Amino acid sequence: MSKESISKIYLILEKIEYIEEIVTNTGSITNALHDLTTYRPAILMHLTSIAEQFDKIKKSSNNTFLEYFETDDLKGIYDVRNYIAHDYEGVNLAIIEWIIRHILPKFKEQCMKIIEAKL
Repeated sequence: MSKESISKIYLILEKIEYIEEIVTNTGSITNALHDLTTYRPAILMHLTSIAEQFDKIKKSSNNTFLEYFETDDLKGIYDVRNYIAHDYEGVNLAIIEWIIRHILPKFKEQCMKIIEAKL
């Protein structure tokens, strides 16, 4: 795996941890998503960034570690990125909450496994 690809894994992990920190600071995912001025926009931007990093890895010549992630989860994060970018006001917050609860922990675990394997 190239240094560029592993740096993208680190960035994905960092963005997940930022979202976790936002949720912790606000007391719940719901509280964070209902804050229209700060926390919701931050979460949506971090999710967009996560999807973009996966997309960059996918397009790179050395993308074998995408096998560590479920194809449906990757497709889902790409789809959410598109909704955020093209229909910001129409984003379904229940889907965002589901991603934070169920998908991001899986992504975090897989990123940690990749990082540990490279150390």
